[in-house]
Amino acid sequence: MENNELKKYSFSTLCVHGSGGADPTTGAISIPIYQSSTFKFKSARHGAQLFAGEIEGYVYTRLGNPTQAAFEREMAFLEGGEAALAFASGMGAISSVIFALCRSGENLVSTNTLYGGTHNFFKETLPRFDIDVREVDTTNLENVINVIDDKTRLLYIETPANPTLTITDLKACARIARDYQIPLVVDNTFPTPYFQRPLQLGADIVIHSATKYIGGHGDTVAGVVVGKKDFIDELRGKFLRDLGAVISPLNAWLLVRGLKTLAIRMEKHQQNAIKIAKFLQFHPKIKRVWYPGLTTHPQHELAKKQMEGFGGMVSFEIHGGRRAGEHLMNAVKLITLAVSLGDVDSLIEHPASMTHSTYSAEELAECGITESLVRLSVGIEDARDLIEDLSQALRKVKV
Repeated sequence: MENNELKKYSFSTLCVHGSGGADPTTGAISIPIYQSSTFKFKSARHGAQLFAGEIEGYVYTRLGNPTQAAFEREMAFLEGGEAALAFASGMGAISSVIFALCRSGENLVSTNTLYGGTHNFFKETLPRFDIDVREVDTTNLENVINVIDDKTRLLYIETPANPTLTITDLKACARIARDYQIPLVVDNTFPTPYFQRPLQLGADIVIHSATKYIGGHGDTVAGVVVGKKDFIDELRGKFLRDLGAVISPLNAWLLVRGLKTLAIRMEKHQQNAIKIAKFLQFHPKIKRVWYPGLTTHPQHELAKKQMEGFGGMVSFEIHGGRRAGEHLMNAVKLITLAVSLGDVDSLIEHPASMTHSTYSAEELAECGITESLVRLSVGIEDARDLIEDLSQALRKVKV
């Protein structure tokens, strides 16, 4: 089927059937794992043409692989972008994009509430290359405008933000980026293209830690970038090639498989998350719940406008501070105490001491990541079982 034929189908159907095609070489409906590092040339001239970029094909898996290409094709299709490029990790994707857009002496503007690994890269690694990162509260757009100057090369947004689930207005950020002629880069890991498509809202580049919801089963680590073909070609030809954050064929295949169930998983994650958020919201031992689907969330109306759902992440503050949070996390039985997110299994963790331990105490306070904040990645188990597990654990917590 042609792409214009596919547009009549729902996103759930497109996740299953993809951009419309079996493996072009074998006709296999399930894309094969091309577990090969090297590819044979038809002739010396053929090899020279491939290296010169005069024709398309495969040379060496560091530069591209048919299984990787299948995953990239489907991610670009689902995000509505021209092309995509897969990486060995989300950080491989993020670092490659930043190095492609920024040079020594330049800067970028970013959301201040970020995944801890991104924050550490921005604040500890990039300064070694004389690249300045200006992290601000992007819920107030004046903060963004006030720090952009003639050396700013991109605006980087994570929304919903990890772990506080604050929402940034993507259309407004896109207007700002256009005004200053810089690209808008959006980390879309939490909502996935099922719930949010930043390119349709004006973004130029979308990034995912595909480890999370795209894979969905906690069995692979990967990243992916979606954007204009010219940018993706540059990213592949220079930064993936030279930095070497190369995804394996097996991991690419696991992600292709993960995409087929993305819609049904995201629906179940969300159904469970809203039930758990409402349960926690009225529990006497819970101080505050962060979930965009609750009307009490400060950006609930904005989330309704730019998202088609609210996702499967819930954060909450517990009375009694860090010690009470630790007691809760140690007392759960069904929910797993572990970092990462987006798995079919429910995972619980303490951001201040785990995923966001790269933040200083001052930075944590500025972003609202308190010692009592607990992050819950809600899985696809039965919601009643998850609520019962939280209930029994909370009964053991002394505040």
